[in-house]
Amino acid sequence: MYTIVDIETTGGKYNEEGITEIAIYKYDGHEVVDQFISLINPEREIQPFVVNLTGINSNMLRNAPKFYEVAKRIVEITEDTILVAHNAKFDYRILRTEFRRLGFEFKRKTLCTVELSKDLIPDQPSYSLGKLTRALGIPVADRHRAAGDAFATVKLFKMLLDKDLKKNIIQESIKQEPKNQVESKLLNIIESLPAITGVYYMHKADGEIIYIGKSKNIRKRINQHFTSTTHKSKKMQLQVTAVTYEACGSELVALLKESEAIKQNKPIYNRALRKTVFTHGLYSFTDKNGYIHLKIEKVDGKKKPITTFSNRQSARSFMFNRVEEYNLCQKLTGLYDTKTSCFNYTVKSCEGACVLEEPAESYNQRVQQLIDKNSFINENMVIIDRGREVDERAAILIQNGVFKGIGFYNLNYQINNIEVLQSIITPMQNNKDTQHIIKTYLRRNKKLKVINLD
Repeated sequence: MYTIVDIETTGGKYNEEGITEIAIYKYDGHEVVDQFISLINPEREIQPFVVNLTGINSNMLRNAPKFYEVAKRIVEITEDTILVAHNAKFDYRILRTEFRRLGFEFKRKTLCTVELSKDLIPDQPSYSLGKLTRALGIPVADRHRAAGDAFATVKLFKMLLDKDLKKNIIQESIKQEPKNQVESKLLNIIESLPAITGVYYMHKADGEIIYIGKSKNIRKRINQHFTSTTHKSKKMQLQVTAVTYEACGSELVALLKESEAIKQNKPIYNRALRKTVFTHGLYSFTDKNGYIHLKIEKVDGKKKPITTFSNRQSARSFMFNRVEEYNLCQKLTGLYDTKTSCFNYTVKSCEGACVLEEPAESYNQRVQQLIDKNSFINENMVIIDRGREVDERAAILIQNGVFKGIGFYNLNYQINNIEVLQSIITPMQNNKDTQHIIKTYLRRNKKLKVINLD
């Protein structure tokens, strides 16, 4: 659990500043579950430059509560949480100073979104909250006011959690959870999870991830893990103390995040899923007469397939459907082994490429259409899929045929600027598994929106 904090102060000498406004959002990693926002009477003068910057003046604060009147609420909302702020060193120092004046030692674990951003979003020209959020397409209302800046930091922190592929932030959070939460019964864990599409992480008490999975219904899948009687499930049940999750909205995003997370974290119970998930591929070659042949073969890593399949049966099923869709020859697609004409030619549904009747040029055009549609070699495109919320969409970026990563954007925000698009994208590995996942998903979801960037 986190509390995202922003504080406005009077300015002045170091450790003599007073708080003029505070905003705290309690955030569970997915949504704000509590909040506290208030002006504060600092009982001291506000520096003129601060008045100009924030718009907060002494007249506004005359009837505002003094810090000691809200101190208990601040303690309660931040208890057992990690305090998050943009330049956390400043906000945490101000809070501790105010509490020290009351004779109370205020201690919390902290996270700084400036430092996290430098690590997870490198090479930005500026890491000030205003410029960073603008570069990332994060809307900010009431800039230099506590509530506006704190809520922008919530949005930024949500993006940073997405970009933290090794899940260091989450694992550290699990360590900090109170003992009674860590030792929750499996039933309580199940009840705390949503029935949504996403990736889930099973943790030991020290935060270590022991298993990663994806599901269209996380709660149902975890329930299956916890009620299964297999040897592996029983071992996991004994070790797991917490389950965290990432909402993905899209099954494609969940598949890609699961694949990346397993490779990054190498959980002990995911050994089988570290292996390549496909066995067969579709390849092409041109014969001496100039006809393009398509052939299903086992993937050996030496040749680059047009697309890949989980098994031979799914590959053959795909080819039978494409032969009908593109009016191709069964012989030239490896589905009918013969030295003469294919079966479809005898029933007049093949144009005769198998017996050299159809010109290679016209036949190859249809084959090339199939190849282009099922491979994205040299393609520059964005696949748009469902987001985690109604007004959000997921963007999967492909550049020069290489999978670059995933990002989320609000529907009110345009992604036609490639630089902004690249900044919201969480970089991920391009490998055979991700290529297979994307191509298979595109085959099965033909109505998926794809934006060509060329």
